Order: sequence, then structure tokens, then C-alpha cells
Amino acid sequence: MNIGLFTDTYFPQVSGVATSIKTLRDELTAQGHNVYIFTTTDPKAKEDDVEAGIYRFPSIPFVSFTERRIAVRGAFRAVHLAKKFQLDVVHNQTEFALGMMGKIVAHELKIPCLHTYHTMYQDYLHYIANGHIVKPKNVATYARLYMKNMDGIVAPSERVLDTLRSYGISAPIRIIPTGINLRVYQQWDSPAELAALREKYGYEPDTPVLLSLSRLAYEKNIHALIEAMPDILAQDPRTQLLIVGDGPARTTLERQVRQMKLTDHVQFAGEIKNADVHHYYQMADVFVSASDSESQGLTYDEALASDLPIVVMRSVYTDELIDDPAIGVSFQKRADLVKGVHYYLNHPASQESHARRQEKLHAISAEVFAKRVVAFYNDCQEQLAAEEAVKAHHHSRRLFHRSRS
Repeated sequence: MNIGLFTDTYFPQVSGVATSIKTLRDELTAQGHNVYIFTTTDPKAKEDDVEAGIYRFPSIPFVSFTERRIAVRGAFRAVHLAKKFQLDVVHNQTEFALGMMGKIVAHELKIPCLHTYHTMYQDYLHYIANGHIVKPKNVATYARLYMKNMDGIVAPSERVLDTLRSYGISAPIRIIPTGINLRVYQQWDSPAELAALREKYGYEPDTPVLLSLSRLAYEKNIHALIEAMPDILAQDPRTQLLIVGDGPARTTLERQVRQMKLTDHVQFAGEIKNADVHHYYQMADVFVSASDSESQGLTYDEALASDLPIVVMRSVYTDELIDDPAIGVSFQKRADLVKGVHYYLNHPASQESHARRQEKLHAISAEVFAKRVVAFYNDCQEQLAAEEAVKAHHHSRRLFHRSRS
């Protein structure tokens, strides 16, 4: 198939959405499909990368969220490129400018238009005038209007499905969790490489390391992990928390660490390249997250693929994912976070726990993810073809109908 992915967010921007799209693109390509990325310009990227099938449209930083961008023009060019590539399907990954362009392209070419609803916007309204202008009801209204007449909606989790249903979305919705590129996360580093990365942060080979990896945003609730550190240190004074990522909450979090006198136990690694992420999972002992705003726990799956136990805030997604102590535990209270961390630091991975994690990986692999998406594409194509046939039949009847006079 010739597939167009339309997105306002793509590499070199760092986010779970960008990772999800790249995973889909890479796996679809590996399975023999032709994939074209329609996305925004970025100061850190060249305008187009024809060889990689990446086409960028003029953009500006998004209001109050300047590390993200939004396209400002390019619909005619998008249609021209889509016709040139003979797209079979449009798959939007944004509700904004490129998403609207994707809808225009699909309409012009009379091909299916699908959409993945990545972001739970009600958790991010504070970025726009501190939530005083855009309200949750406005999100529901816009989502309903945008997704009207979509041929299919991909919901990455049950939580997203329930939210869209509550908005009154009537398009066909299918739950398809984003997969993990196991080829990347199971390229194991040598002991010397892991020791070198640990040494970079001053860790000994036996230092217990907790890993937090995400955008440093207030909704990620990272301050709760820092607040729990004194209780964790009471159990094991050697424990270290490494916070990987960058974002608007970093200054506040660094101040919190200083005020709590935890600078000897909490470090900020900053933003790292996507290609280096798997090294950090392998270097750590436990992955931790207190985020309650995840539409799906992509980093949880990455930790699992890296054979790392997880201790994370309970959600609908974690209830589905964590069905075995070998995978991890979820918490709602700080005491349970501390208890979970203490358990895994004192129960290192065994052959049995490794085997149980491996059993879970097939279902969250990028291969299965892409195959399920393609199956949805095919179903939408068949449904659209059936609808067009019905329209053609009715048109034919009207054309040849003679009135009785």
C-alpha cells in the first residue's frame, strides 16, 4: 500500500507521539509498504528528506507549547504530492493543521481517512491561558467535529476509547496499542558499555538506580517521585533517581530537589537522543512513573521490552498491562510506590521473571501493531468501496428513472 501519515509532530521533536509514528512508519516499511510522512518544518531538520519520504510544511511554534509546531499552509502541495504518490490511505496523527490537510487529501483522492487519537487534551488545558479559555467541553466539541465522517479511529487504549465514546464520536473505533520495536530494545549493551554509562552519572556497578523517562511536564507528576525519595532512601540509602527528559517543569523540579536536600540522590540527565533511550533502560534497575495523564504507557512497554520491572501510577492501561508481578506493580499511594521499588531492588530479575516478560512482548511488538493497523486500513477501504457502490447504484437509478405522466 501507499500510505500517507499526516502529523504536526515528528522527529527531531521528542515525544511519545513522535516515537509512535516513527515506529509505525518503520514497521510498515519493513513489511513492504510505501510510507510518506507529511509533517511540519523544524529548526533542527532540513525541509524535506525525499529519500526517507519525509515532506515538511511551513509551520510556527504552537501557542503556549513552543516545542511543538503547527503547519500554517500547504494544502495544495499536500494534494499534489498525494496524487504523485498515488496514496491508498491517509492516516492522520493530529487534530490540527496537518490533520485537516489529511482530510482534504483523502476527500480529493476519494480514499479512506483514518485518525489516531494520541493525546488526552483535557490533561493539557493548563498550557493555554492556565485553562481559563479552553474547557473540557470545548475539547469534546472540537473532537466530535474533527472526527465527523472519519472512516476509522485508532484508540491506543481503553481509556482513549471510553473518552471518545463519551464525546459522542460515531466513527468506527478500534483499540490498537502502539507497538515497540523489539529489534532496538533487545540490542543488549555489553557490561563495559553499561558500566561506562553508569560511571557517567557517578554510579557504582551495584548502585540501585530508578529511572524516570518522559517529558518534564507538570502533568507527568514527577514531583511525586521526588517526594517519595526520602522514604525510599530510608529503605536503601544508596538508591539513586535518574530523571531523563526535558520540559517546562524542569526548573521547578530542580528547585524541589535542592529544597529537599536530595542533590546527592537525584540527577537530571536532560533530553537524550531517541537512538540512545534503550541504553538508559538497560542501565537502570527499576522504571518508575507517577504520571496519571497517559493515553497509553509507551515508556512502560519500552521498559518491559528492556527486561526492566515497572512501578507506575495505576490507570486503565496498567490494569491491562500488569497482569503478573514479573512485569511490575501499580500504585495509588506513596507507600505503595515505596513498597514496589523496595521489592524489585531486593528481587533482581530471574530466569523465570525474564521468561514471563518475554511472553508479554509479542502482543506489544511493532510487528503486531503494524499488521493490526493495516488490517484496519483494508477494512476501511472495503467499507468505503461498498458505500461508493451504493451511491453509484442510487445515482444510476435516478439517471434512468422516468416519471409517470
